[in-house]
Parts: sequence; C-alpha cells; structure tokens
Amino acid sequence: MPLLVNGARVDLARPTGDMIRIHPHLEEKAKLLRSQPAQIVEPKGLLYVQQREFAVTTPKDGSVSILGSDDATTCHIVVLRHTGSGATCLTHCDGSDTEAEVSLIMSSVKSFSNSTGYGRLEVHLVGGFNDDRQLSQKLTNQLLRAFDLQPEDVHLVTFCVTELNDREEQDIHFPIIYGIAVNVKTAEIFPATFPVKGPDEDLRSAHILTGAPLTNIYDAKTEQLRIGPYFWAPFPHVDFWLEQDDAQILQNLSTSPLAEPPHFVSHIRSTLTFLKEHPFPSQSLFPDRKPRIYKKNEEGLWEQVCSDKI
Repeated sequence: MPLLVNGARVDLARPTGDMIRIHPHLEEKAKLLRSQPAQIVEPKGLLYVQQREFAVTTPKDGSVSILGSDDATTCHIVVLRHTGSGATCLTHCDGSDTEAEVSLIMSSVKSFSNSTGYGRLEVHLVGGFNDDRQLSQKLTNQLLRAFDLQPEDVHLVTFCVTELNDREEQDIHFPIIYGIAVNVKTAEIFPATFPVKGPDEDLRSAHILTGAPLTNIYDAKTEQLRIGPYFWAPFPHVDFWLEQDDAQILQNLSTSPLAEPPHFVSHIRSTLTFLKEHPFPSQSLFPDRKPRIYKKNEEGLWEQVCSDKI
C-alpha cells in the first residue's frame, strides 16, 4: 500500500537526499531527463493543463495524444499512469491541498483501470528547484507523503524535483525543467514548452488566481474539454495591481520572482485585466450555468461546440 521504489518502501522519515543515495538510478534518470532539450509541442492533439487543473485519458483517445503543462517554478508537475490500462493523468500542483489532490488524481486513473487485471500505478514527479523559501522542498515532501498514504501500491519511477531540477547562475537558483509533456500512446515523458496554452487561457487563469481547488477539465469518454462554470467574487484591488510596474507584480504575485519565465508578468496582467472585465462571471461568462465545451476538429485543434449539440 505504500510508495515504492524498486519494490522497497520509501522511508519518509529520512531526507530525500538519502532516498537518492539508496536508489541512484533515480538520479541517473533525472539527469537523463534534464539533458534533453525542451521540445516545442504544437496544439494539434495536445491537451494543455494549467496550474491546479488535471486531465486523465487513455491510449484509446482519438482526440488527445499529448498531455502537458509548463511554467512550473516551485510547482511540481505530476504524471500518474496505470501500466495495464494506459490511463494517464497529468496535473500541475502548487501545494494548496496536496493530500486531497493526490486522492483525486488516484481516483481518476483508477476509474479507467478497474477492469484491468494486470499492471501497476507509476508516478513521475518533475519540477521545483532550490528556492530561497524552500517551497519546492515542502511540496516534494507533501507529494511523497500523500502518495505513501494511498491504499494502493504506487511506484515512483521519475524523481526530477527540487535539488535534482536545480541550476545556479551567479548565485541565483533556477529550475532546469519548467514544463513536461507525456505521450499517452507511448508513455514517453519529455521536457516541453507550449506556444498555445488554450483554449480559454485567461478564463482558466482567472479561476486559479481567485483560489480555485484542483479541477478536472477533460471528459475522456466524450473526448470533450469542459471549462467551468466558474464563479468568483470581484477580485480585490484589481485596479491597484494593474497600475503597478512589472517589478512590483513580479515581487508580490510570484512565489519565486527571480526564477519566473519571461512572460510571467504579461500573463498576470492579462489575467488581471480579464478579472476586471468579468467581476461577475455568473452574468458575463456563465449566465446559463453551463460549461464551455470544446472538441478537437479535423485539424486536431480545439473548437467550441454549442451545448445543444452535445
């Protein structure tokens, strides 16, 4: 029932450095992953997962072949896969409610794997770095503990987090890998960046910024991306934040200001502007209380479908 590495239970009472020394193959695998250049993943066949979102699907999916997420600094990207059914979940965790989030993704993968009499659950953890506030280390420990508490055996296969994903430049620490993708057909995991993070990027980011819990955005049975309905109160001091210069936004709205990707501030400004334009989403975005639904078109791109066509 615990978290296992090579069939042996992980001793969570000891520092993660001890685990790496006991299981040197984890460090070798992390080194191999870090050495790969980030692949640019185009939108065709991609399901992009934002922070505090998750998606699960299987190799039978005719619409989605790649799950991916990036822009993780202190956050961790988690891939959980059942080797029998091939059911694969990707999520982007920030430490807001790790134990509940792990239970949620475990349930989501098991729901596609219950009829499979063979195979095992494997987890891959990537992200974080040696940040000043040790938020990455805290999240690493939370995730290890949460998986160790699960009733099923979970096998830790990839461990490229915190000190194993850290680089130093002029006394400043940065993550090496900011994003990963998983091919749900082949199970390959690789560093990745994503030129297109939609659909509804600002809406989904607004949902996160207003304190949303971890949210499932995909229905693999219907192959539909479902966004919302989301509701929030008017964002406090939104005009104040929009008036601030880039340095103030970076300093106050990031967990790791020195390590953020270059587009962080423009992304936050865009999200704040969206929140200002939609203070009451129940009126402007979801008046009928129904989700915004997307399906992949013949070109492999997301296209919104009317709810009466579902």
